[in-house]
Amino acid sequence: MTGQGAIVHIGGYTAESGGRAEGIVVARRDPASGELTPLGTAAVTASPSFLVRHPVLPVLYAVNELAEGEVTAFRVAPDGDLSPLGVRPTGDAEPCHLAVAPDGRHLFVANYGGGSVAVFPLDPDGVPGERSDLVRHEGHGADPERQEAPHCHMVSPDPDGGPLLAVDLGTDSVYRYDLDAASGRLVSRAPRLRTPAGTGPRHLARHPDGRRCWLVGELDATVTAYDLTADGALHQRGRVDASERSGHVQPAEIAVGPDDRFLYVGNRGVGTIAVFSVADGLPELVAEVDTGGEWPRHFALAGEHLYVADERADMIRTFRVDPATGVPEAVGEPVPSASPTCVRP
Repeated sequence: MTGQGAIVHIGGYTAESGGRAEGIVVARRDPASGELTPLGTAAVTASPSFLVRHPVLPVLYAVNELAEGEVTAFRVAPDGDLSPLGVRPTGDAEPCHLAVAPDGRHLFVANYGGGSVAVFPLDPDGVPGERSDLVRHEGHGADPERQEAPHCHMVSPDPDGGPLLAVDLGTDSVYRYDLDAASGRLVSRAPRLRTPAGTGPRHLARHPDGRRCWLVGELDATVTAYDLTADGALHQRGRVDASERSGHVQPAEIAVGPDDRFLYVGNRGVGTIAVFSVADGLPELVAEVDTGGEWPRHFALAGEHLYVADERADMIRTFRVDPATGVPEAVGEPVPSASPTCVRP
């Protein structure tokens, strides 16, 4: 195996969260064929449901989605093996997403259960220090079961240094924060974006042009297009359905393709990846592809390939993306993986 580019890490739910994973799995990826070869469990850790890499250092971060949430940092060896660098409490329940600041100096964590954002300074080796801030959201949404309280589901730093965006499913909101780098504290920018009632915003995807983004609604199964200003304000352009299939649709991951022309949405329930053209105007559905499972929790794009983690089917499915049409086509056989919730090339 040569280089980090051939390594994939897979996070999942362990017994602490009712899952069957043991921790973080490492696999070898063939960049030409897309084939994944599992190499075993690289780190035994509780419910590492979301993973992210440091932008320049060989460090991997995982949330531990527990009632008393934690974040764990690992040094990544060339063969993908993981050595613990440190564990920090997130200060709240059920962290489900995390992101590293573009300059690599801070780590942001979304606490789903408590509806809050935690901030950790990172030292020159990428090791998280004591938590420097914890900002709690307030309020609720229209759905009495899913929106009874704030539920922060994603933190999205601006690649160009603008405000951090925090997506909150429970309050139908996207919050904006500036980071005071000296203190490691977040400064709120008002007003927050309020989505239509019952949207349940989960994740957003930014276009590399810095002027557009798309927000997926977990509860109303929509994709909303926004114009994004330099100060992080979002102005709605319109919305489309996340899927054209009948039955239960519960979108999860959303991402822009490598050539910036297509938008991909994973739809749980119906088990599809929807492909939208974003050349101009509103997203336009060009294809909706079956994943072979019912619950595509997460996916990732790497080169010509797309990897789908199906949480309930216990598998990672590999697709080759047609560079002309943007449409993925399944290749090879699914790779068994227990309760996978995140796949990170």
